[in-house]
Amino acid sequence: MRVALFVHCYYPEHFYGTESYTRTLARELSALGHEPVVVTATFPGETPQQEMVERYTFDGIPVIRIDRNVHPNTGLRDTYDLPSLRAVHERILRGIRPDIVHVCHLINHTTALLEVTRRLGLPTVATFTDFFGFCFNNKLSAADGSLCAGPNASRSNCVACSLFADGTAASNPARRLLARLVSSGAANLPILVPGWRPTVSALKDRPEHLAAAYSAYAGALTPTRFLMEAYKRTSIGVPLELSRFGIDIDRAPKPARDGGPTRLGFIGQLAPHKGLHLLLRALREVPKGAFTLDVHGDEGMDPSYAAQVRGLSTGLDVSFRGTFSIERIAQVLGEIDLLVIPSTWVENSPLILLQALATHTPVLVANVEGMSEFVEAGCNGFTFAKGSVADLAARLKLFAQDQGLARAMSAKTHYERTSRHMVADVADFYARACGI
Repeated sequence: MRVALFVHCYYPEHFYGTESYTRTLARELSALGHEPVVVTATFPGETPQQEMVERYTFDGIPVIRIDRNVHPNTGLRDTYDLPSLRAVHERILRGIRPDIVHVCHLINHTTALLEVTRRLGLPTVATFTDFFGFCFNNKLSAADGSLCAGPNASRSNCVACSLFADGTAASNPARRLLARLVSSGAANLPILVPGWRPTVSALKDRPEHLAAAYSAYAGALTPTRFLMEAYKRTSIGVPLELSRFGIDIDRAPKPARDGGPTRLGFIGQLAPHKGLHLLLRALREVPKGAFTLDVHGDEGMDPSYAAQVRGLSTGLDVSFRGTFSIERIAQVLGEIDLLVIPSTWVENSPLILLQALATHTPVLVANVEGMSEFVEAGCNGFTFAKGSVADLAARLKLFAQDQGLARAMSAKTHYERTSRHMVADVADFYARACGI
C-alpha cells in the first residue's frame, strides 16, 4: 500500500513531536512492506529552497518538500485556506498515486490539500495532535492564559488571541484585563480599524470552514482522550479513535546509586509556555540541598527567556546542559530521578513524558488533561495545579521529606507501548476507516 504522509515540517531541520510521530509511521510502515512517502514544507520565512518542490530521502524514505516562501501567507485566512496550493498538491499527489493520504498536520498545507484529495477521490485520514481544527492558536489557551473551551458564538475570544498573540496578556495585568474585555464580546471593536477587518473576518469564518473541509476525512486518530473529547465538542463530525503514541527506547531499570539529593530534570524548549521559570521559583521554597536540576534545552531559541531563567537559577544547584541527540534520550533520563513538566499550556501526550515513563522515570507534571491522564498519583508521579508555584513546591517537598520516594516510584513506573504496536493499530485503522 502506498501511503502519502503529509506533515507541516520534517527532519532534519525539524524534529519535535509531530515530526517524530510522522518519522516513526514512515519507518514502521516501510518495515511492514508498505510504501510511505512524506510530503512536507519549508515555512515561509525560512531559507528558500532552490526549487519550489524539492525531493530527498531520510531514513531511506522518499520526502517531498514544498517551499512555502513561494506561496507565503498574506493574511490570517492563508494560514488555513490557501487556494494557490491546490495545483501544487494535485501535481504531487498525481505523481505519488497513493492508496491513502494520512495528514499528520495540516499547517503549511491548509485545506487546499483536503479539497484536492476529495476531488481526486483519495481515501484520507488524519492524526490530530493539537487543536488546529478549531482553535486559532492550536493550544486551547485563552489570551489571558486560562484554559479555553473553543471559539464562542461571536469569535470574540479568537479575536483576543489574535490581538494578544505575543502572550503578554497572560503576565501583564492591564493587558490581561483588556484581553478579557475583548474576549467577552468587544469583537467588533477591531472592525473600526480598517486594517483589521480581513483578520476579524477570517477568524470568524475559520471554524466553519475547517469543519466543512474536515468532512474529507474518513476518520482521525487522537493520542489522548482529552484531545478526542475536545474535538467531539466541536462541529467537526469526523469519526475519532484513540491511538496512544508508541515509544522505542531502552527500558532497562535505572542504575543503582547511593543516596544524595533527588535529581530533577527538565527537557524541552526554553520558552515561557514550558514553565521552567515556575520550577525554578518553586525550588526556592523547598529545603536547600534536597534537589539538583539538570536543564536540557536550547538557549538560542528565546535568548531573553533563557537569560531570565538563568537569573532565576542563581544560588540553586542547577546545570544548563544544552541539547542532546535523540539517541542519548535513554542515557539522559537514566541520570534523572524525577522529570518535571511544568507547562502552562495544554500539552497533548508529549513524547518526553512517555519516554520518561518507559525508562521508569517518575514524573511531576502540570495537571492539564493531555498529561494527567497518564499519571497515577503516588505510583508513577504526581500532578500540580497548572501555573501554581506553591502547589509545585508542595509536591517537591514530598520528595525532600522522603529521599527514597523517587526510587520507590521508579519500580512502579512503566510504559509498554512501542512503535510496532502503534503502527500495527494505524494500519488496522486504515482498513476500518477506508476499507483498504
